[in-house]
Amino acid sequence: MNIASFDDLLSAARAQPEPQRLLFVFTAAELPGDATPEQRARFQAGQGGTLTPLMCVDKSPAEVPSFGALLEESRRAGPSWDIVFVAALAGTAGRSPTHVDAEASLQRMVEAIKAGRIGGFVPFDAHGQPVRFD
Repeated sequence: MNIASFDDLLSAARAQPEPQRLLFVFTAAELPGDATPEQRARFQAGQGGTLTPLMCVDKSPAEVPSFGALLEESRRAGPSWDIVFVAALAGTAGRSPTHVDAEASLQRMVEAIKAGRIGGFVPFDAHGQPVRFD
């Protein structure tokens, strides 16, 4: 599945045969304290650094009408962020996953992001554009 925008992600989640719960982990780009001058220069140019999870939330696709709505809510709820990672949790037998169902998955997402294992998530920047990590 090709996700070229946040709207594509929402459409894909809404089109699944089983109800979905979207999982969001908001992160900030930071520079480690022991960074070299070269690493600092790259970071100032918008490259490198680490992504630190700041907050996470789960929502049904119906609770997220657009990226703009998600951005506005996240700005009210917590600190400024740089990248949001998104995953989906499918329900079973026509039943939507609950917040309780999502909690363990969100915690696994946070731990994976801390460890740099981000391949299973869709990242978006604060403008709603997909991010590609090389």
